[in-house]
Amino acid sequence: MALFIFFFFSKNYRPNFLVLFPILFVLSSFSLSSVASESEVGDESAFSYNEGNGNGPKEWGKLKADWKSCEEGKYQSPINIVEEDVQVLPKLGKLRRDYNPAPAIVKNRGHDILIRWETDAGKITINGTKYKLSQCHWHAPSEHSFNGIRYDLEMHLVHTSDHKETAVVAILYKFGRPDRFLSKLFHHLKSIGKKEEKEIGIVNPGDIKFGGRKYYRYIGSLTVPPCTEGVLWTIQKKVRTVSREQVRALKTAIHDGLKTNARPTQALDGRRIQFYTPHK
Repeated sequence: MALFIFFFFSKNYRPNFLVLFPILFVLSSFSLSSVASESEVGDESAFSYNEGNGNGPKEWGKLKADWKSCEEGKYQSPINIVEEDVQVLPKLGKLRRDYNPAPAIVKNRGHDILIRWETDAGKITINGTKYKLSQCHWHAPSEHSFNGIRYDLEMHLVHTSDHKETAVVAILYKFGRPDRFLSKLFHHLKSIGKKEEKEIGIVNPGDIKFGGRKYYRYIGSLTVPPCTEGVLWTIQKKVRTVSREQVRALKTAIHDGLKTNARPTQALDGRRIQFYTPHK
């Protein structure tokens, strides 16, 4: 597989420091082709979001040998996006979405609620590579932050290419008007039991509103163990709205007493964040 690697030199860093800004890139420490094969952990009982109980976010990398990236990785997610420091790149182009309705299931994974499409639900296209939509899930509060501000909810839409590369689109929400997509799923969210999975019929991912064409992009990782790196992140700039009742339903469905299922922000470690905005 041909990989296109873009090199950007920044005068803000040491003269010999090359900031690799790919749409896809390779580091000696990992291969992009292995990203999707190392999916998010299925047994959430092995970790938590509560520090101080021995298996919180600061301890994830010590809990299992194949989770060491959570502690030792240099390209971890989520991150704080400082808008004045981003690299504006209009040539990144509009994010191309081509979604379609498909049968889906809702699953309570204990640490989050997941919608998984059982057949082809469409794709996004980034730099000529097609990534098929597989699932979406939510974190409260948001995992990514803008200028140090964490919002009330974050949705992750997870996509995978034919070469097992992972691309995630993130949408952040603040309290306000109900989100239309969540409104259509509200009954299922309120009725799903712990560790339960059930079919919910046809779900149209086209009902998910992105809210604009502007976005941030960077290379990061899964935000839960095993924290696998090489994930291509697209963070929508527009913050959409969600009702308090909808967020409460997502929180209530998962572990009792879980006030948050958001990993703390991680160090950039020299990464630069790209920003796409259409030409005026």
